Amino acid sequence: MTVLSDLKKAIAAAESAKGNYAAFAEATEDQMAKAMFLQMADDMDRHIQQLTSRLNYLRQNNPMYQNQ
Repeated sequence: MTVLSDLKKAIAAAESAKGNYAAFAEATEDQMAKAMFLQMADDMDRHIQQLTSRLNYLRQNNPMYQNQ
């Protein structure tokens, strides 16, 4: 497995988790739980941004990944 494929998998997993947290927030009437799930979705946004940034860096700066 390459770092590139690992990053793609991590991004997909983080996007899935973000979607789940958003759905959980929408489904509950418990305001504390809703706030927690929304915060967790926001955290996933930051993870996705970090992972995507690293993926883009690799694609731009590593000849092995420039065509992927």
